[in-house]
Amino acid sequence: MTYTFNLKTLLLASCLVVPLLFGNVIAQDEAPAAAAAESPVQDYLDLVDSAGADLAPAFDFFTVSMLWTVIAAAMVFIMHLGFATLEAGLTQSKNTINILFKNVWIISVGLLTYAAMGFNTHYPCGSWQIENWIGFNGPISGLTGGENDTWAYGGLGLAMTAYGDFIFQAMFAATAATIVSGAVAERVKLPSFMIFTTILVAVGYTVAGSWHWGEGWLNQMEEPFYDFAGSTVVHGFGGAAALACVVILGPRKGKYTEDGIKPILGHSMPLAAIGVFLLFFGWFGFNGGSVLSANPGPLGLVFTTTALAAAAGAVASILVSVIVLKKPDLSMALNGILAGLVSITAGADAVSPWAAVIMGAIGGVIVVFSILFFDKIKIDDPVGAISVHGTVGIWGTLAVAIFGGASFMSQLIGVIGVYLFAFIFSFVVFFVIKLIMGVRVSEEEEAEGLDVAEHGSPAYHMQ
Repeated sequence: MTYTFNLKTLLLASCLVVPLLFGNVIAQDEAPAAAAAESPVQDYLDLVDSAGADLAPAFDFFTVSMLWTVIAAAMVFIMHLGFATLEAGLTQSKNTINILFKNVWIISVGLLTYAAMGFNTHYPCGSWQIENWIGFNGPISGLTGGENDTWAYGGLGLAMTAYGDFIFQAMFAATAATIVSGAVAERVKLPSFMIFTTILVAVGYTVAGSWHWGEGWLNQMEEPFYDFAGSTVVHGFGGAAALACVVILGPRKGKYTEDGIKPILGHSMPLAAIGVFLLFFGWFGFNGGSVLSANPGPLGLVFTTTALAAAAGAVASILVSVIVLKKPDLSMALNGILAGLVSITAGADAVSPWAAVIMGAIGGVIVVFSILFFDKIKIDDPVGAISVHGTVGIWGTLAVAIFGGASFMSQLIGVIGVYLFAFIFSFVVFFVIKLIMGVRVSEEEEAEGLDVAEHGSPAYHMQ
């Protein structure tokens, strides 16, 4: 029996099929059944044989899409390294181990809680306790059979297996808590932070996300809320949660004095820069993976808008910092890149490249003034996370209405709903933890540094 393949399709799939043949050679124009009989590709051939050769291109597209999904998931995972190095670089050396430890905890507990309850709460699939608002469901299960063999899980629109969907979304889940980590750096108690972030990722983030991505009330509006990859439901949620925690925690000692604001400088701008470039890289997976397939049209557009918005955010923040601060500030430039990325995340697939440039540039301007504003009202955020993710997240979400055709009122309602929930949920949880066990280290521990006070050793051995 002979199976004929389209050459372009074969080339796309060859990187997956060839290793599975363990050395068997496939001709360009045909794949003999005898060659595949001894390999896992037989499942594919049986599928085509039973349903007709017309399914071959669809299966190839599904296979390549699944490969892209897990690559994108790995790229989002790298973002956690980016957050860790960015936060470490923008804080004092005496708190480096503490920053890195928190980031280890966040990604680890985030993955486990997302498997235990988060995924099925994030995507209730109609199983709500309060219709369209809350749907607490059990751990991942039943992700077997057709859901992981063919496109039975989500068709060719959601061209991935059930496990592929889980692992991609799981890498997102811890991001909200990582945003909080930077904002509360250098003075939060480690056990209190660990408890708070576990609850935030397992419950808060997944409930808010279900309102949009789980087909909850934001998705049920007459003109549905639009947030492609999470300017509001990921970044805005994290920014609002961070603000609630910082309000309760208070500023670092010595930051705000009678003589004005005293800068507390980060110890390693190279580390901070490495972190931002890792985040920039990972964002191509963050936004690109949200296409949910390897569909070349939207995938190319999303990569383009993501890159242009980031570049425009950097240039705009640099120009503004030169005008306002009288010197080109590197930390503002780095946050400008991130602001551009947050600006485009909600509409990366819905706006033109030049609209992305405008959106990113405005985000770069907003972030500079937002950081200065929060300093002025004595909200101490060592890394600018509240501004980058919270303030700019609002702009990015509303900008989809301006440049992408979404309903402005729906976008505004979505922002208000998610931000209010994130702030109130986080304030209540963090305040209860404060009453029970406290959330702030002592003045002596803060002065000594959390590396020694919380972990018993410094990050750097100084001779």
